[in-house]
This record gives sequence, C-alpha cells and structure tokens, in this order.
Amino acid sequence: MSETTGMEFSLPPDTLAPRVPPEIQRLAARMAQDAFTRLFRLTLEQDEPALRGAVAEIARLSRNWAQAGDDDEARALRLALLLAGIDQWGLAWCQAFRLSAIPGISELLGELRTGLDAAADARFQRAFAAIEAGEGSAVDFKMDLRRNIHLGLWHAMIACEERAEAETLLAALGGMMVALTVKMPLLGWRFVADALAHIQLRCLSEAAASTELAREINAALFTALRQNLPREVSEPMFAHANQAVQAWQRARRAGMN
Repeated sequence: MSETTGMEFSLPPDTLAPRVPPEIQRLAARMAQDAFTRLFRLTLEQDEPALRGAVAEIARLSRNWAQAGDDDEARALRLALLLAGIDQWGLAWCQAFRLSAIPGISELLGELRTGLDAAADARFQRAFAAIEAGEGSAVDFKMDLRRNIHLGLWHAMIACEERAEAETLLAALGGMMVALTVKMPLLGWRFVADALAHIQLRCLSEAAASTELAREINAALFTALRQNLPREVSEPMFAHANQAVQAWQRARRAGMN
C-alpha cells in the first residue's frame, strides 16, 4: 500500500482500480489537496479577484484531467474522486477551525457540478456512490487523502503558540481519527496507523514537534487515541504504526553502514 510505512495490508478488492488505477487515485488525492490549499489561502487573504481566477483555473484543469479517462465511466470516477477529496478537505477544516463554510471551495464544487449535462451528472452520482460503497473502493485515494488531511491538521496543531488553540485542534484531529475507525471498521484503524507512523517519522527525521507545547500536545494525541478507542482497535493500530517506524529506522541504519 504505502511504500514509506513498511506496513502490510490485507485489503478487500478495489473494484474501481480497473478504471482508476492506484497511481491515478493517488494523483487525484494530491490534486484535491493542492486545490484546497490554494483556495483556502486565497480565502484567508480575502483576495476576491485572485480567488475567482483560481476557481476558474482549477475547474478548467480538473475538467481536462477528468476527461483524460479512458471512457465515460472512468471520466466520471476521476471527477468524483476530485470532488470527494476537495469536499473532505473542506469539511475537515470547517470542523477543526469552526468555520461555517469556505467560499472558494463551495464555488469550485458548484462550478464542477453545474457543467455536467443530465447523463454526465447521473454517471457522476453513480461514481460518487461507488467510491463510498465499500471500504476498499478507491482505497489508494482514501489512504493518501486521509493521511494528508490528518498530517495537515497535525502540523497546524503543533505550530500553535497558544495552548487553547492547540487543544481545540487536538480535539478535532483526535475526534476525526476515532470517527474514521467507526465509519470504516475494516480499514479505518489502518488508515489512522498510517498517519500516526508518518507523524512519528516527521518527529524523528525533521525534528517536528520540537517546542515544549508541541511535544505535550503531540503526546496528548496518542494518549487520547489509546483512551478513546477499544483495546482491540488501538493495540493493532499502534503496533502497525510502530512497525513502520522500526522498519524506517532499520533502513536508515543500513543506509549509513
């Protein structure tokens, strides 16, 4: 699954992979992140002309990318992945930062949907439903998407200078991780394990969470997950994360010899 984690997964079959291969799924997740990041930044800067221009440009590029699919169903799946990813980034940020909406994101999602005729919209709705139909559907997309959302919120959390703000983000991030294990009982805890492994690797390789508050709030995240998840979920989850970190450390030592 993720070459950087060293974890082995027993996955249900991804029935969407023949139309959207794993590399396309991962690209969709990156494109959704890039689109969200750009529009969120411009929203904060309150640069309306630049925001409108970015929405139009991203919509055009997204349509072009979706149209590169091999057939109508593949094209609908590409578009559905992009919209699902952008929407989930927006929902996560609204929840974490207590926002009612992010205008640029809403405009982009509306722009991409309104350009569809009746037949294309019906295919899009079927594709969107197919992504949600099974935990293993578009699993590479889901893995990359959730990892990067979790890491994005984690970076925001450890960058906080005020404890109250950090604790607010801690509650949001921890709540999302716990909710994911409930929504996806088969794969959710593995997705969280993947994110936790990457968090630990950031701390080891980049000296992230280096301030006293960051270290405390990071430790509090791991503690909260242990306290709020059943043991049958938390134990294999942390074991997977730790195995990934140990594999990275072994590879690093081997590379130094």
